[in-house]
Amino acid sequence: MPSSAQPAPFTAEDYRARMARAAASADAAGLAGLLVAPGPDMVHLTGYRLPADTERLTMLVLRAGHDPVLVVPALEAADAARAPGAPALTLREWTDAADPYALTAALLDRKGRFGISDNAWALHLLALGKDLPDASYVSLTDALPMLRAVKDAAELERLAAAGAAADATYEEILKVRFSGRRESDVAADLAALLKQHGHSQVDFTVVGSGPNGANPHHEAGDRTIGTGDMIVLDFGGLKHGYGSDTSRTVHVGEPTAEEQRVHDVVREAQEEGCRAVRPGVACQDVDRAARAVITESGYGEHFIHRTGHGIGVTTHEPPYMIEGEEQPLVPGMCFSVEPGIYLPGRFGVRIEDIVTVTQDGGRRLNTTSREMAIVE
Repeated sequence: MPSSAQPAPFTAEDYRARMARAAASADAAGLAGLLVAPGPDMVHLTGYRLPADTERLTMLVLRAGHDPVLVVPALEAADAARAPGAPALTLREWTDAADPYALTAALLDRKGRFGISDNAWALHLLALGKDLPDASYVSLTDALPMLRAVKDAAELERLAAAGAAADATYEEILKVRFSGRRESDVAADLAALLKQHGHSQVDFTVVGSGPNGANPHHEAGDRTIGTGDMIVLDFGGLKHGYGSDTSRTVHVGEPTAEEQRVHDVVREAQEEGCRAVRPGVACQDVDRAARAVITESGYGEHFIHRTGHGIGVTTHEPPYMIEGEEQPLVPGMCFSVEPGIYLPGRFGVRIEDIVTVTQDGGRRLNTTSREMAIVE
């Protein structure tokens, strides 16, 4: 799909199938059902995206063998009914004079164990507990970490389009002047370019110049970029409802021999991490493949984060490429491969692509050059 094209919308049947799979997965995991709060899980399962946080209870209830039910405030029911997945579920409205927790509790096994969205409000969970004192709960990340991990063809199409837009943004940012400008100026350029290339939401625009590049999550500030600076660029957001996330490291003027060597080590580590991607391989083996290169080069203590994270309707979600994660890779999974080296007080280097697992390996969704670009 060209980066400017609009994808075909998801249908009610798409959402019906997702909710059925989620309920079946919960049942297979020994859960009595799922309680899905507003946020990425609800967007993925129903297409319903609430316009703002609200203290009023909205909860999707999924149970194997039962129709999905969305408990929703009456004043928001019309919006919920317009969600693309609404025809695949039943709306249960409640007014401000009613008790939404009793309404929700009546749908549930009073002694059941339920998976619940990580971002559910404690206020709602505690109130529900008064009606269901014998029920118990486990976060969806712990209970069903792969709930959104395996993407179908339509989702992969959206992720590829988001990746292509991020790549186009990188190609254009290389044409702007860096030296003499603030990090925040370049960050604003990145955000504008992402929007220009179809992003509806910009989640982050890291511009870490010089010593700031040694902070992986540095927020672009007022530091003026100068000749001789290494600059970590990490940016992404949502396009067509799905995420982009890419990192490249550029240099103002010619790098020193050490800067070039560190960049070469990270580039090789990133390459090895991507080569390790194939069905059946454990997530931790992707981390190990990338980390081994950096460790063997003498910079192991300066690789201070996981090698990757999943991406989908959010820019960070399971699975995670980290030691101890034995989840095997499955075709359709999408995640970042982003090793880095961070030398405190001096500079940092990170290179990142989104990779999707194919039937026999992995495919990068970011294709821009991973060589160190020289900028002005």
